[in-house]
Amino acid sequence: MRLACVQLGVEGGAVAKNVAAALDAVRDAAAAGADLVVLPELFDVGYFAFDAYQRAAESLAGDRLGRFAAVAAEAGVNVLAGTVVEDLAASAADGIAVPADDGLANTAVLFDRDGERRLVYRKRHLFGYGSEETDRMVPGDRVPVTEIEGVCVGVTTCYDLRFPEQFRQMVDAGVECVLVPSAWPYPRVEHWRTLGRARAIENLSYVAAVNGSGAFDGDALCGRTTVYDPWGTTMASAGEAPATVTAEVDPAEVATVREEFPALRDRR
Repeated sequence: MRLACVQLGVEGGAVAKNVAAALDAVRDAAAAGADLVVLPELFDVGYFAFDAYQRAAESLAGDRLGRFAAVAAEAGVNVLAGTVVEDLAASAADGIAVPADDGLANTAVLFDRDGERRLVYRKRHLFGYGSEETDRMVPGDRVPVTEIEGVCVGVTTCYDLRFPEQFRQMVDAGVECVLVPSAWPYPRVEHWRTLGRARAIENLSYVAAVNGSGAFDGDALCGRTTVYDPWGTTMASAGEAPATVTAEVDPAEVATVREEFPALRDRR
């Protein structure tokens, strides 16, 4: 599976502009041969644009995500639109299962080549250190996985990288590649590099840590989108500027590594 990780330049609060840029990036990646395109955390509104969350929120069945479902079908590519601000009450009204009757969620949606919704992941670990996310968002309650292009994939989001038990849940469910849309800021660059690699090493799985690029009111994202193989080796990476990072994900490689180095079987 050819993976394209879009390190999008995100402008705080500029939802229409950000969405248009993301749609163009999906089309470009599909034209270049991608099987799965992954977008960063809150690419629609910008992570640090806290006051814009409420006005940007929509149902998962709303027009904005409908445009990503449409471009997935038109371009014949799988797309992780992820994440966006979800209005939980609006989603519930549209018949979508939600963790709470009201509030907002930081939600990733995976669409397949037909534009069908295949996975919904709502960020479980909300960030409160110098952030308003914990005050404005409702945490998710599920860690789903699904098969795309013959690869079992799961999704976590940004701060989730610090909680290895969540990755173990996905491994137990068969995950081979974990997608991590993020809005990871300076100055914690070494944390970003270390945690993504560690999750790949300890779970013997691919990890695609997909960050955004840009600044908002003094906070700047560090970029450095990186794909790690099941040994924790960097396959492809970016600097801090907008870029698209590509890598080949092979489930046979996961099986080979786990057979050769059976650490997962030695858990107690």
